[in-house]
Amino acid sequence: MGLQFYKFMLFQFANPYFLLLFLALPLFIFMLGKVGNRAALKYSDVSLAKSVSNKIKSRAGNLLLVFKTIALSLLILAIARPQFGEKISNIETEGIDIILAIDLSSSMYAHDFLIDRKRVDRLSAVKKVVHEFIKKRPEDRIGIVAFAGAPYLVSPLTLNHDWLLQNLNRLKIGLIEDGTAIGKAIGTGVTRLKELDSKSKIVILLTDGANNDTTISPLIAAEAAEAFKIKIYTIAAGTEGIIPYPILDRNQNYQLDSMGNKQFHRSESDIDTKTLAEISKITNAKSYRAKDTERLAKIYKEIDQLEKTEVKLTVKASFNDFFPYLLLLSTILLLTEWVLAQTIYKSFP
Repeated sequence: MGLQFYKFMLFQFANPYFLLLFLALPLFIFMLGKVGNRAALKYSDVSLAKSVSNKIKSRAGNLLLVFKTIALSLLILAIARPQFGEKISNIETEGIDIILAIDLSSSMYAHDFLIDRKRVDRLSAVKKVVHEFIKKRPEDRIGIVAFAGAPYLVSPLTLNHDWLLQNLNRLKIGLIEDGTAIGKAIGTGVTRLKELDSKSKIVILLTDGANNDTTISPLIAAEAAEAFKIKIYTIAAGTEGIIPYPILDRNQNYQLDSMGNKQFHRSESDIDTKTLAEISKITNAKSYRAKDTERLAKIYKEIDQLEKTEVKLTVKASFNDFFPYLLLLSTILLLTEWVLAQTIYKSFP
């Protein structure tokens, strides 16, 4: 789905152990400073010659020693073979196209999930888990379809996950007419995925109810998905049996008691796990049951592991030797030192 290039400048020594010769360099320089030509004539008193030579030859000797020191240092570096180069990394990704179909029917108000030990509605728990799922898949195109009595495209397939997460956070119950149109939600996901040429195409459908729309059968919609090689992972969210359901006013606000707490009544869950399992079976996917936030997070993590994005990494490195330049400079310095020693700074015994 994408190809990215990364270039890094590199530096290395091909023979780094030769750098240990620098440890012996001070001793070698010391010995160079001590060795000199033997005198051809001997004087009984050399005090006058000594005072003159200190003023002239000491500076000459120091300069020639500096030349030798630098030349030898460059020679050691050359033997260690410094190299400059670059490493080019090609990362080729073949991502997965994913539609997240999320139920926004009024039953998603049921407070049978926990976040940080606080009872929350089903939608809040789903949004938290889906948020983490999206963040873990940066290479995949992901879209969101919300549905209740009808499907609604919240976000088309996109790699702009920051924008996707903003739209996820805006989801709330009451945006769509009430109901549970599972067949239509699957149909919308298939429409968005069927023409795409991607490695894998999946729909992750989460609902807490049973289909109550007769326009499109969920099983027929699943057969259409299978024809286009689209997998549908289904998640039945919520506990079974009697569930706590908040009392709402006409503006979908919670009713509070005299202590400021939400008021609840008891309602019965109507999750159709059998149909959801059949949908996944038809499309060669898996069906899940999530009765709490922890289990819901594990389900999305398992789907994340089942549908992995393929990443191919190719690394090429090339180096150019720098030692010829160091050898040349070292040779020039040694020749310069020799010429100076034989001309300007020539010493007489």
